[in-house]
Amino acid sequence: MPGLVSVKTPPASTPLRIFPPENSQCEGSRNESPRVQRRMASPSPSPSPSTSTSRVRPSPDRGSGKKKSTPEKTVIDESSLDNPDLGPFLLKMARDTIASGDSPSKALDFAIRAARSFERCAASEPSLDLVMCLHVVAAIHCSLGRFEEAVPFLERAIRVPDLEKGPDHSLAMFSGYMQLGDTHSMLGQLDKSISAYESGLKIQAETLGESDPRVAETCRYLAEVHVQALQFDEAENLCTKTLEIHGEHSEPASLEEAADRRLMALIYEAKGDYEAALEHLVLASMVMIANGQDNEVAAIDVSIGDIYLSLCRFDEAVFSYQKALTVFKSTKGDNHPSAASVFIRLADLYYKTGKLRESKSYCENALRIYAKPLPGSTPEEIANGLTEISAIYEAVNEPEEALKLLQKAMKSLEDIPAHRSTITGIEAQMGVMLYMVGRYGEARASFESVVAKLRASGERKTAFFGIVLNQMGLACLQLYKIDEAAELFEEARGILEQEYGPYHLDTLGVYSNLAATYDAMGRVEDAIEILEYILKVREEKLGTANPEVDDEKRRLAELLKQAGRVRNRKGKSLENLLGSNSNPQGMKKEGTKRWSGFGFKT
Repeated sequence: MPGLVSVKTPPASTPLRIFPPENSQCEGSRNESPRVQRRMASPSPSPSPSTSTSRVRPSPDRGSGKKKSTPEKTVIDESSLDNPDLGPFLLKMARDTIASGDSPSKALDFAIRAARSFERCAASEPSLDLVMCLHVVAAIHCSLGRFEEAVPFLERAIRVPDLEKGPDHSLAMFSGYMQLGDTHSMLGQLDKSISAYESGLKIQAETLGESDPRVAETCRYLAEVHVQALQFDEAENLCTKTLEIHGEHSEPASLEEAADRRLMALIYEAKGDYEAALEHLVLASMVMIANGQDNEVAAIDVSIGDIYLSLCRFDEAVFSYQKALTVFKSTKGDNHPSAASVFIRLADLYYKTGKLRESKSYCENALRIYAKPLPGSTPEEIANGLTEISAIYEAVNEPEEALKLLQKAMKSLEDIPAHRSTITGIEAQMGVMLYMVGRYGEARASFESVVAKLRASGERKTAFFGIVLNQMGLACLQLYKIDEAAELFEEARGILEQEYGPYHLDTLGVYSNLAATYDAMGRVEDAIEILEYILKVREEKLGTANPEVDDEKRRLAELLKQAGRVRNRKGKSLENLLGSNSNPQGMKKEGTKRWSGFGFKT
């Protein structure tokens, strides 16, 4: 009978958030970059360098997440809306209300009335005043946490401009697409977000020219989003274009070039080309040194340390981390989250070199900082740090402590759209931890919550979604829910075939799980068909002398032997199906046959 395997969780599997700017600008310059998270709750093998230093984020009260009651609508005299002076006056009132810090609901009422006036006065003609007003309405909805309600206003704003009426209309449409992309991203709808950004980039390039510096900023912005979506080839192409444009228009050793190279290093690191990543980081560091950006040099040193760690050049990694730590402590203070992030990396390094006492000491140093965070520390920083420390405790076989840290990370985040992707990732990792400690019912509930969130956000066709389905199927098997497990494995198979292809190791892992489940259900012929395919692929990819191929041959031979008497034997019991595999720590049990690979791969 085939063994059950858990496919390896991909790095940073849940997409990160892009935070929309408070004001949309028709010029479309996107100078600020989203930070790419080093490790999502689904385990990630290596840290990722930060791509830039600034990105406007909504203030905490702007994303409170709690739906505020819709204000009572003021009764509008329809005849007054025909006054061409009313729209500009109401729009100014809305802006003044926002600037004064008064009720956003009041500002929203002014803006909606202004939009109605502009629409009446435009008489079906394209009106940029109406577009601008709709952008303001959408921005106020976002500030109130009503991102879903902002989307229709932005979609309407995109339909108003006429591209044939000149660049002003084109750039207004571009601005609308970018704001729409930001809003979809806040809702966790990364596919829709990328589609909106790509439409905006196309319009901007056609209007300003392919080599305009503002096009370069948009290319880099979109490249960062592709990185979040794990679409590294697309990100590399856009980043290469950005470097070319900045090389043409910017001075040598410009800050723009440094930002581009840091992003390119991130892409190469994710693709496993560490030498190329290191080259870009060294060049970026030289630029920052020339411009006197000490904190940025330290941040790049951390990224360089990450690359050295990936290359097993441990002494050089320690030197880079310690150099960055000294700068962070002197400029930001001993208890700043930046120092904690370096402590975590040092803890990871010493774990990998077998120095567990030093590793635990650095973890405790980081935890002390997160226990009493400095004012201004964001919940995301704390949650990400706790998640990374949890991964180290998991690696040293302390799953209970790792689970406690993930629970603390969850509590540090509010359930608002801006945090939902992070929460989803943490919940997925909690499911892994719960499975490892044998709490299968809770693990299944955790995975079920993740699946529901991903379905609701439109991310049901991503590789991460397929992997979560596979893990949920494994939990269902431990609870003797074989039919449900089979359905989950079948859905996971379809997604991973689409995203990774049929020859990817993760896809083959799901095939193996499905074959084992079919065997337990008495569908022996289906199980044999899948195992024959797995064996064929492994022979082609690994060669016939590989131990994994021998293992697959043994499993298939046993199943074929049993198939000859399948009608005369009792269905295989689930206890025999699971056997010692119900122990995710890999400990053998007497009296049961152990099928390799049921636990989570490391």
